[in-house]
Amino acid sequence: MQVEVRQYQREDARQAAAVWNEVVEEGAAFPQEELLDEETGHAFFESQSFTGVAYDAQTGEVVGLYILHPNNVGRCGHICNASYAVKRGLRGQHIGEVLVRHCMDEAKALGFRVLQFNAVVKSNAPALRLYERLGFVPLGVIPGGFRNKDGVYEDIIPHYHLL
Repeated sequence: MQVEVRQYQREDARQAAAVWNEVVEEGAAFPQEELLDEETGHAFFESQSFTGVAYDAQTGEVVGLYILHPNNVGRCGHICNASYAVKRGLRGQHIGEVLVRHCMDEAKALGFRVLQFNAVVKSNAPALRLYERLGFVPLGVIPGGFRNKDGVYEDIIPHYHLL
């Protein structure tokens, strides 16, 4: 598979929402609880500063995506936040790394100076390893900062990276 990343397009809405919903349904990484359909997905992805879509260049299949937006406003508006989703069954193939690297470049091009992750769930070992490898700095632990789908609270570890 040859993975490439491009800006989200309207035609991606159905596939992008399906990949996003897999992570939401698992209930172990994203704060969202509501699923997206094609229309709500399109509105959500369009409302971001940038939505990047990873796709298989040979088949056109959407294999992952990220959303990028300001983490705050005004005097903190130079700090951005992002979330990443990779299609179940394709995780572990470095698609997430491709997405994060693309996101960092895009964030810098948009004028952001810092990329911050607010809620990296402590049990998300693959993400924690990736962020460490890419030079993200952990900011400490927020005890019980994430409520898993099963109702159990788990620690989160916010991270940042200077762009």
